[in-house]
Amino acid sequence: MQLTIDLTGRDVLVLGSATAARQAVRRFEAAGAVVYRLSSPEGLESDGPLPEKPFLVAAVDDGQPGWESLLQRCRDAGIPVATEPAAGPAGHVTLIGGGPGTPDLLTAGALAALRDADVVFYDRLAPYQELPALTSAELIDVGKRPGHHKVAQGDIEQLMVDAALAGKNVARLKGGDPYVFGRGGEEVAACVAANVPVKVISGVTSAISVPAAAGIPVTHREVSHLFTVVSGHAPLTETEHTHLAGLGGTIVVLMGIGTLPQLVAGLSRAGMDPAMPMAVVERGYRPGQRTTIADLGTIVNAASGCSNPAVLVIGEVVRVAEANRNQAESTAELDRLAASLLEA
Repeated sequence: MQLTIDLTGRDVLVLGSATAARQAVRRFEAAGAVVYRLSSPEGLESDGPLPEKPFLVAAVDDGQPGWESLLQRCRDAGIPVATEPAAGPAGHVTLIGGGPGTPDLLTAGALAALRDADVVFYDRLAPYQELPALTSAELIDVGKRPGHHKVAQGDIEQLMVDAALAGKNVARLKGGDPYVFGRGGEEVAACVAANVPVKVISGVTSAISVPAAAGIPVTHREVSHLFTVVSGHAPLTETEHTHLAGLGGTIVVLMGIGTLPQLVAGLSRAGMDPAMPMAVVERGYRPGQRTTIADLGTIVNAASGCSNPAVLVIGEVVRVAEANRNQAESTAELDRLAASLLEA
């Protein structure tokens, strides 16, 4: 159970060693509480004056025996007691897959890592607007967009390493999954080279989730039993066009608006049917989400007003989505008709 309580100006006593309790202290201070510290149950050694009767006692699971008697006295006195997880080891990096941009698709591991972070380096494809509600860490925008890098990749890696070597828990929040066109491998390599502990928390890739947001399955029985994920940042080679056109199944292109004309021309030269259905899903799970559906022969004109972030879907699965949508609209129309007849 998770409760939201206004702690502004309230006295909160945090129990736990300085290392284990540092995240809890920062979270309560960020919530506006007046935080007091008690680092050891032995002799009730305090880190300064203690409140006569705190509004809340936060017990950090620091592994020290001896806290229970104090906690029981607090309960007997009617003081609420909350349990807090211990902070993770200082000086490490966690690469977090943020999914397609909605906090609903953040994993439990992602939320825990954000909660434990001292600093978060994030980009624009991650659900960054919700970060202040998910972490009390320092937030640093290193976002990149096509044609403009706010912070160069090498500089991002150096920032991560330097922060970890300074003893901070570093979270690198990326859109989608760090290992799907996210340069996660490069960032892990930079940490390993600097002897910085690093781990990766996988995210929900937009290659699957954004088509799903538009009702498009990337596989469907008797329609498509495979899908291929392609980066749209740079034009493909003729050989790649030929392989894609010959594979069958579904082709998913990430961030492919800028190279859409070259992709269409290349697939056409490779023999793909000009009637092959295509969809462009813009801003999946975000305000203004829009889906444009056409075919290989007409998609360039149809998508002339589209922009990244977008996911392209090429394949017969697009017809599946259209059929489901039409059926749903027909059912809704019949329901409205039945309701009007009943009212009459």
